[in-house]
Formats: sequence, C-alpha cells, structure tokens
Amino acid sequence: MVRNVAGEMASLEPGDFYLLSGVEHGMRFARWVDRGKIENFSRLDGEEVEYRLDRCEDRGLVERKTIQYTGFRLTFEGYDALALRTFSERETLQGVGAPLGVGKESDVYEAQSYKPLALKFHREGYTNFREVQKERDYTSDKEHISWFYTARKAAEREHEALEALYPAVRVPRPVDQNRHAIVMEKLSGVELSKAKLDPSQAVGVLDLILDEVQTAYQEGYVHADMSEYNVFVDEDGVTVFDWPQAVPVDHENADEFLERDVRNLVGYFRRKHPAEVPEVDVGAVAEAIRTDAFEGVRTLTSE
Repeated sequence: MVRNVAGEMASLEPGDFYLLSGVEHGMRFARWVDRGKIENFSRLDGEEVEYRLDRCEDRGLVERKTIQYTGFRLTFEGYDALALRTFSERETLQGVGAPLGVGKESDVYEAQSYKPLALKFHREGYTNFREVQKERDYTSDKEHISWFYTARKAAEREHEALEALYPAVRVPRPVDQNRHAIVMEKLSGVELSKAKLDPSQAVGVLDLILDEVQTAYQEGYVHADMSEYNVFVDEDGVTVFDWPQAVPVDHENADEFLERDVRNLVGYFRRKHPAEVPEVDVGAVAEAIRTDAFEGVRTLTSE
C-alpha cells in the first residue's frame, strides 16, 4: 500500500507543487528527469529547485537516482499529492478519511465532502508493471511507459465508463477525476465474495448481476474483469464497480471478454451454491446478453 499523504498536504507550499508539477512534466520524456532540466519544467530558479527538491525528497514525494546524470522522478505519493491538490482547488474534496479497501491495482479511501464519497487512486503497474503492460491495450502504442501513465489511463478509462453507464447501470456515481484518481459515490453493502447469501437467494442475485451486465452491454460497454470481488450486494440490489479494463462493445475482443465475464460469475455461484444454481451454457447466456434477451439463468439451463 502506498503511504497516505493526505495528512501532509497542509505542510506543503505552492512552490513544492510547482516542483512536483515540473518533475511530472519531465517524466513525459524520460523515466528519470535530468536535474538540469527541472528549472525549465518547473519555472523555478536553481536555488529554489534545490530547496524544493530537498523538501519533497525528505517527504518521500520524489526520489533521485544517479545514472549518467542525477535524475529525479515522482513517487506515487508525489503523484497523489498533485491529484489531491487539484481536487482541493476544484472543491471536490475537503479531506481524506480512513481506507476503504486496498488491492493490487488501487487504494480506496473515504473522501470528506458534502456527503461521504470514495477516493480511488489507481496503482496499475506499481507491483507488477510488466504484467500490466501485457494486459492493458492502452500501453501498447507508446515507447516510454511509466507507472504513472498506466495508472492515469486506467483512471481515465474507468471514469469514462462510469459516466457513460450511470445511472442506467448500477455503478458508483462518478464525481470527478484527475490524473490517476477518481472521486465517486461511496458504496453501501458488502462485497459479493464476503456476502453470506441465503442459498435460496443465489440464483436471484446472479440474475441481478447478469441483468446489469446486459444493460451495460446495451449502453456500449463490457466490463472485461467481472468477478465476485467487484460486485457489492445490499438490500436494494447489486452494484458493479472497478471498470478500468472496460472495453466498448465494438472492441475486437468484446465478445470474448463478455463470455469470460459470464463464465467467471456463473462459475463462482456454481462453486458456492451447486445445488441451487443450475448448470448453464455460458455461450448461450452471453448471446442472450448481446441480443438483450437475457431473462434469467433458469431459462437457459443446459440440462
């Protein structure tokens, strides 16, 4: 988990953000930004750059490396600070609260605002950058790829999908997005993987989720990463979250991803409730979803 820098924001000065923004700009061109170029990127003079580099390095917001030159780059904490600064300037957030969830590819916190919201920092590539490069199609067309570019593109894609799907599909209501971070509605309920469903509810909950998958398809998107870990269940139904891998329905692999999503969901419910959930032809379910004809798994049993 990347350290939460929200508590340090008040101690940072405007010049620190000029420095961080300058290093961010330089990272568009190189993994490590030459110390000699930071003055131009940040629009600070040499003495000010040295002072700000020391302050930001002491706070873990930048790191240095000596290669053929002395180079600097943002840490994820530094990138977080820039996003938080923007959200503050936009009056999107008033503060950051307790962690809501930590995963391999994101950290989620409660966000303090006019109502409880959730702040999600994308971390794609932080622990396994090469693997993410293979899986995400938006990393394939650039020669210089950084963790930050990958995480920002994931946030942009997820926010775009949420804006397109809400409110037709039960997804978190999107509020704002900057760099690798998204502010969205805070979800109620419990993650499906942790939900203690009555066996008699299993088929009904599966149908609710597949209904949302169908509506998302009709609205133009395939989730492409469906599992028991990105569905919340509450008394009002289900909410599908985590959309950074979503693809439009005209994507060349959309049908394959849709069938995989269905297989993952049906497989989970079959493992948990084999006596209640019927065996189904996954391909038939996916086809019914594509044609807006899905009316429940019991209507598509392979028995």
